[in-house]
Amino acid sequence: MSSCGIQDVGEVGGKNASLGEMIQHLEPRGIRVPHGFVVTATGYRHFLKETRLAGFVEDALRGLDTKNLDELNRRGKLIREKIRAASFPGDLKQEIAVAYKDLEKRYGKAADVAVRSSATAEDLPGASFAGEHETYLNIRGEGAVLRAIRSAMASLFTDRAISYRVDKGFDHLSIALSVGVQKMVRSDLASSGVMFTLDTESGFPGVVVINGAWGLGEMIVQGEVTPDEFLVFKKTGALISKKLGAKKRKMIYSSGAHPTKIVSVNAQDECQFVLREEEIRKLAQWGMQIEEHYSKRNKKWTPMDIEWAKDGKTGELFIVQARPETIHADRDFTRVKEYRLGDGHSAKPIVIGASVGSKIAAGKARVILDVKNVRQFKAGEVLVTDMTDPDWEPIMKIAAAIVTDKGGRTSHAAIVSRELGIPCIVGTEAATRKIKTGEKVTVDASASEGSVYRGMIPFKIVEHDTKKIQKPQTHIMMNIATPDTAFEKSFLPNDGVGLAREEFIIASNIGIHPMALLDKKIKTEQPAVWRKIEERIAGWKDGETFYVDNLAYGIAKIGAAFYPKPVIVRFSDFKTNEYRTLVGGDLYEPEEENPMIGWRGASRYYHSGFAPAFALECRAIKKVREDMGFENVAVMIPFCRTVDEGKKVVAMMAKNGLRRKTPRNSPKSNDLKIFAMAEIPSNVVLADKFLDVFDGMSIGSNDLAQLTLGIDRDAGSRLRGIADERDLAVRDLVAQVIKACKRRKKYVGICGDAPSTFPDFAEFLIEQGIESMSLNPDIVVPTSQMVWKKEQELKRKSNKLRS
Repeated sequence: MSSCGIQDVGEVGGKNASLGEMIQHLEPRGIRVPHGFVVTATGYRHFLKETRLAGFVEDALRGLDTKNLDELNRRGKLIREKIRAASFPGDLKQEIAVAYKDLEKRYGKAADVAVRSSATAEDLPGASFAGEHETYLNIRGEGAVLRAIRSAMASLFTDRAISYRVDKGFDHLSIALSVGVQKMVRSDLASSGVMFTLDTESGFPGVVVINGAWGLGEMIVQGEVTPDEFLVFKKTGALISKKLGAKKRKMIYSSGAHPTKIVSVNAQDECQFVLREEEIRKLAQWGMQIEEHYSKRNKKWTPMDIEWAKDGKTGELFIVQARPETIHADRDFTRVKEYRLGDGHSAKPIVIGASVGSKIAAGKARVILDVKNVRQFKAGEVLVTDMTDPDWEPIMKIAAAIVTDKGGRTSHAAIVSRELGIPCIVGTEAATRKIKTGEKVTVDASASEGSVYRGMIPFKIVEHDTKKIQKPQTHIMMNIATPDTAFEKSFLPNDGVGLAREEFIIASNIGIHPMALLDKKIKTEQPAVWRKIEERIAGWKDGETFYVDNLAYGIAKIGAAFYPKPVIVRFSDFKTNEYRTLVGGDLYEPEEENPMIGWRGASRYYHSGFAPAFALECRAIKKVREDMGFENVAVMIPFCRTVDEGKKVVAMMAKNGLRRKTPRNSPKSNDLKIFAMAEIPSNVVLADKFLDVFDGMSIGSNDLAQLTLGIDRDAGSRLRGIADERDLAVRDLVAQVIKACKRRKKYVGICGDAPSTFPDFAEFLIEQGIESMSLNPDIVVPTSQMVWKKEQELKRKSNKLRS
């Protein structure tokens, strides 16, 4: 095996060529790879020729219709049995015996090996045979090895492999099967898994994704367990995510006729991560070295799909396989889609509301009024409900579109839908009454007012090439809430993140009120609540660490997605009624008549009833910036009513180790920046005094409009038409904030929905000279172009005045 390399793929197949490549070039760099030997494609063809199996196979498969499953099964079984029953030619048998004896000299008598197929067309772009052929584990002794090699060769003719070749247009005898015989790693006594050198969902290249479970790795390959998942950021080597899987079963060694068996995982191991943090970082480093080698070899970026194993006897880590990842490697990330409803339709909308997502979708409606009934929902349906919260997210991820009776553009349904990239219409007031389950509907969120129509109305999708998009001088940033969407959104043209919301990380990734995690008495005084907490924090040493780590991981994923561009993280801005929905929340939160203007934002952070929880948020930011290396992360204080509140919060941050390290006027870009939201009229009236405390302001147009106009930002249709952010009073306050920040040479941006929703408001902001706009991801491309055009118009007017 050590004499093989990528140049030998036609003779030894993708798997074996890759193993040889790593043994030759990466083992000297410290990457451990188990050795073995290869039965080549020539050996396979020699076997078929000498036993006359080639003609038999050709005759057996002649005229086969793979859609006839009975006939496919009959012929495939006949071929496999014939191959397994045949004897190897004497010369080939002797070479295999000698190779196995050499392996025994290295690893001991009756060395345990894995026997793996390696088809010569395997792992090629557009023709990945991975999983089509068989692997045999814990094979010991010369006789067993010979039988396993024949069985691996026979697996070239499983039903799925025969059908796959027909689908891909391969001739059955043009594909040869090389077989790799590799020393086993005793991961049955420890753990094993898979590692990718990119995010497998989005194709984001900046991370290494590691999955792991107890025992032999086949359980992950077969989808029998939900593995632990770890994310490592390549540029800093920091662990930025850690999720505990459901590892209830594992595969281990057995004896007799069955060399492996599946057993239950004990309760203690089920709640433990399969790797220590230093092991995760070592694997990630190896993954990056392997990717670097293959990229140089192929003269282009080559992300890798890698299998790893940990030896339970020695505690050592090994790489047991590596192959190029073929799904995202050649993907074009520069194209963005725009949706338009077909011309000429005369349908009247069933309901209308505020649109989110700038997309159109159609499908069968499913009306669900209680989260208990979400199991009724089927992928691709349109979810119609009263409102949503984090408990609904599992089905929101598989919905074609979402329609709600309640909520505005900043509601849970709106924000999650926006980041999932699906159309959503909120605040319809009557969708659950007027739309029936099973009814086909079209959801049009392509305009600012969204409409739901009966029937499947045709629509078209227009693609934009982001390479051709003009970059405006105004910084175009994004609003990001759910970290899981950050990698995908990072491909849009942007200057960073102007608003990263902690609330969705806390609600989705944590789900527990922070004070409940800090309360030492809750275990004895609230046993039912404690049981829920204990279940969620499994894998962590205590609740505090669980909270800090998971909040930090969520922030770090956003920081990594946009690194090194700035990412402004807003400290938690839950209202009391929202905090009450978390586990244990009702024990620590008052019931307020109007939580929108109640105990929220800055007023919580220094209050004795929440200050210990705010300390956890500070620890999470400190971990992100200092331990993980994301100095591009800045912080923002929401709903800061008075200058004195601002001073108290900054002092609380410093007390918890989160302080500016350079003089306030230093140009050092990676020092901690502390911004304030400008969303209360007092922030505008006393802008200069607030700027004495903070490094700049980000305008929250939603709250600023509601507090200026006295209209609840989630108001229904009776109030919605009175006024919005474009009202002269609101615009005047916005202009004052921009002017004050520019005069003081401080940062000024906007992170409210207004520029995403109202193009004329965005034009107004450009005229006022705003530094940045943070937009909802779905509107970044068209708004960027509108901003650039407006800037050009202003330049032309300025030039005319000069001349």
